[in-house]
Amino acid sequence: MKDSVFSRSKFTILLFFLCATAFSQNMNQNSTQSDFWKNIRFGGGLGLSFGNGIFSATVAPSAIYDFNSRFSAGIALNYTYFNDNDFFKSTIVGGSFLSLYNVLPEIQLSSEFEYLNVNRDFESDLLEDDNYWQPAIFFGIGYTTNHITIGVRYNVLHDDDKSIYADALVPFVRVYF
Repeated sequence: MKDSVFSRSKFTILLFFLCATAFSQNMNQNSTQSDFWKNIRFGGGLGLSFGNGIFSATVAPSAIYDFNSRFSAGIALNYTYFNDNDFFKSTIVGGSFLSLYNVLPEIQLSSEFEYLNVNRDFESDLLEDDNYWQPAIFFGIGYTTNHITIGVRYNVLHDDDKSIYADALVPFVRVYF
């Protein structure tokens, strides 16, 4: 099972770089370095939740490069801290590669390979602490307006026991400036 997950992960990374290379070949060969920075957009996400003995905070910066008006690709980082006072504490650190394609100016398709290190420390001696790497491959669709995309993505590698996401279908909001 692990070999097939890592094989799919390697295939996805290879596919991502092939797509990025193919689209980047369409760029003007005489571009200056300043043109490169004009095509970079930054964004990301912040998350904060708390309630009855539960606290969670996420910081997830990202940057994408616009190869043309339809295709962008980039990287993202992720740091999440989760604390359930009665059950466990968790630290999640990792990153992802993502590609975005606008079929229409308002409709965006996305693919993303995410790789996270999950460290869980359980309060109970009955459960063993965990530290593992969790891959995820997402395919998504969203509606875009004014630098904001709202949509849903599906994790084809979702694992009910190990995934940090409760379900394979995950809503998202992306903001890039």
